[in-house]
Amino acid sequence: MKNYKLITLLILFISFATYAQPGRFKERIQEKKEQIKSLKVAYITTELSLTPDEAAKFWPLFNAFEDKQMELRKDKIKSYKDRIDNNENLSEKEATTILYQMESTEEELHLLRKKFVTSLKTVLPTVKILKLKKAEEEFSKKLLQQYRDKKIGR
Repeated sequence: MKNYKLITLLILFISFATYAQPGRFKERIQEKKEQIKSLKVAYITTELSLTPDEAAKFWPLFNAFEDKQMELRKDKIKSYKDRIDNNENLSEKEATTILYQMESTEEELHLLRKKFVTSLKTVLPTVKILKLKKAEEEFSKKLLQQYRDKKIGR
């Protein structure tokens, strides 16, 4: 879960950096997302030492999982984040409702992850499933560190 937060933050930072060029803003963001995705695919494939057969079964599951996860975050988290950001004087009832929605979203993400792991068990050995978790975390750390190094070098 931390991985996706870090990637989301990284994409957000990149978007701010390219904001000065409104004509190419969305295009550059999409290019960066695709570049990050390509790097992630290569990194995970290498770290897990996926065979061609495993890769053919693994990547559709992984991509579907990531798409569902991003959709869930985009739709649900954005909705209550906007309400928090735009309303500094939340009532206790509104705050309780938002907190419940946040907990519900986290639970949905957890269930989605569990379903994903269950489906992976039919495709990969459990050792590789554990390596996947580690590879995702390491990729996110490296990506964030690379971003920090680039930002400091400016």
